[in-house]
Formats: sequence, structure tokens, C-alpha cells
Amino acid sequence: MAIGAMIHTFTVQLADMDRGVYDDLTLRVAKHPSETDAYMLTRVLAYCLEHTEGIAFSEGLSSTDKPAIVVRDLTGSITAWIEIGAPDAERMHFGSRAASRTVVYTHRDPIKVVAAWEGKRIHDADAIRVYGFDPGFIDAGTQALERRNAATLTVTEAQLYLDLNGTPLESTLHEHRIV
Repeated sequence: MAIGAMIHTFTVQLADMDRGVYDDLTLRVAKHPSETDAYMLTRVLAYCLEHTEGIAFSEGLSSTDKPAIVVRDLTGSITAWIEIGAPDAERMHFGSRAASRTVVYTHRDPIKVVAAWEGKRIHDADAIRVYGFDPGFIDAGTQALERRNAATLTVTEAQLYLDLNGTPLESTLHEHRIV
């Protein structure tokens, strides 16, 4: 018998001053048995940092043709393809063709993530953005994770201030491009 996903709840007060997005979010996140806490936390942060109308978690872990997070317009067309971790070049090529905007949020070394794509065919590669965090930020956040989580996330000038279950964390959001 297969082990099912574990549900984590995140109540997030979001204040993204860089984008003018202020909202209270309640996220029910299914953590797949093969998913690490670092991946799940990065997925939640990416959702918050990309929060807009039409955003949703998808079956990204169990589906090879869907991203971890997707944004759709009112017609159902994909407008943003948001990956987590270290997707391969083929997946990035597919995502870039499927959406007008393709983004990766990684809990790994972004330079190594981008280097793995070097010399590979990726549609509109120069438009893809890869975001990473300060070393240790995600690992410290995973130590504060619980099944029910209360978080406050403030973003100003690419600086993240996260309070997760009473643990204050801070990181710069680093942007990388494929060269």
C-alpha cells in the first residue's frame, strides 16, 4: 500500500511591497512522501512571492507535463510556469513554450542549477528567471516547520523577512539568468 501525502497548513500574512501585493493566505499543501521539507518550504515561498489571481499548486511532483505552481488567466491559458528545485533542461524548454513567463525558485545552489542547463536547448532561455535564497535560509526555515504553520512574509527591495511559527528569518532574493 502506498503512503499518501501529508497535509500541511500555512496561514500567511503577505506584504510584498516590491509588487504592491498585500493579502492573507491560507494554504493547504500536500507534501508528497518523496518531497523534502526544503522543497515544500521553497514551494510555499514561491507561491507567496508569485501570488496573483489565477495561481494554484499543481500536481508537479507526480506529473511531468505540469509545473509545481501554475498561473492561469480567465480563459484557462497558462500565463506563468513556476518550477521548484532543479528541473531539467527539457522541462524548462517545455515550460517556456507553454507559458509567457517561466520562473524557477530553488533551495539549491542556483549557479549549479543554471550550469546544468548549459548547452541544452531551452526555448526563450534568456527570459527565464531563477531565484535563490541566502545559504542556510531554507534549512533554518525547515527547522521551524510544523503541520500547522503561521507565517508573516514581508518583501521589500528583494529582501525577505519571514517569521515562521515565531522563528524570525531573513534572506535576500537572488536573481540569476541563463547565459
